[in-house]
Amino acid sequence: MAPLVRSCMRVNWREINAAKNSFAALYAACEASGYLLNPVNSPEADVTCYSLNTITEQKLRDEITAAECITVAGGPHASACYHEVAAYADYVVVGEGEYTLPQLLDYIGNGIPGAPPPGIATSGGYTPACHTVILDAYPPFTRRKGYIEITRGCPHHCTYCQTPRLFGHCMRHRSVDEIVKAASNYRDARFVTPNAFAYGSDGITPAFDKLELLLRRLDNEIYLGTFPGEVRPEFVTPESLALVVNYCANRRLHFGAQSGSDAVLEKLRRGHTVGDVWHAVDLCREYDLIPVVDFIIGLPFETDDDQVTTSDMIREISRYGSAHVHYFMPLPGTPLAGSEPRPVLREVDKTLGRLALAGKITGSWINPERRFFRQRPDSHV
Repeated sequence: MAPLVRSCMRVNWREINAAKNSFAALYAACEASGYLLNPVNSPEADVTCYSLNTITEQKLRDEITAAECITVAGGPHASACYHEVAAYADYVVVGEGEYTLPQLLDYIGNGIPGAPPPGIATSGGYTPACHTVILDAYPPFTRRKGYIEITRGCPHHCTYCQTPRLFGHCMRHRSVDEIVKAASNYRDARFVTPNAFAYGSDGITPAFDKLELLLRRLDNEIYLGTFPGEVRPEFVTPESLALVVNYCANRRLHFGAQSGSDAVLEKLRRGHTVGDVWHAVDLCREYDLIPVVDFIIGLPFETDDDQVTTSDMIREISRYGSAHVHYFMPLPGTPLAGSEPRPVLREVDKTLGRLALAGKITGSWINPERRFFRQRPDSHV
């Protein structure tokens, strides 16, 4: 593969619906280094970049293999399975890409000899990155608009989740000034975060004073605790709901239960109980907010009784709000990678089907692919 001259190197971004926010963030980072990512629907010369999750990787693997250009793959699947992806992509960005991708483009475009920069895997090997991205060092977007990422990283250890494995267990927050600056591009403000109520905190103990400081500074219509920045149930308190009621436009609050069984929650290492979920639901009703609660069906260690109990909880919650239910998918890089989902019981399928027909629940407990391509009413990207 002949080296390319940076001044004439064309860098493309393969458009993928599930990776629109990644495109916005990496477009901004590359733009700052002198590279403009050109959106394409198929690989084009000179370089084409991909952000892959577990579903899109299956759909795009053959395309990348056959591409007649330099290919760069990143995203959650590529980061977790870089040995596998490096067998068919020329370069794999492992982990965060804001710093690493422009460094790689310099390496390619200038024909730098030797191994690629740290954080890049190839079929010849991999050297881990030696940096952590500071959010304020990069805008969340520039010309390619996206949601505003306010926090990255998660201190929790949920066994099905890739987030802490990709971004670490220490929460990193974008500053209030930078968030306000980014939000000035929109009429309404919507945030990317693993837990919107944890802004300014360590993710274990809330810092609602810091969250309120942010909300006070925003002049937009604010949507907090909805897609794409839901909350955790134990963070649903009178203090946090008062902030939503006083400062925010949304009247729905989205949080994860995942199971109606405390035994399952303990195995998931969720860090909360079923009682915490019910308390959050009750508080939402008290503050005239509609709870929208996430559940996973078909977890590998779920007994029949656990699954029925979860189904009963979904049905009960649907009396006061709604639920989003999806079938368990083992994701690479997580403790549950490689585990086998349990089948959905016939009686549970019937219960969920009736609730879906009545408009009480959304999601897919049969086809896990819809988890990655679901449309949310609050989505605008």
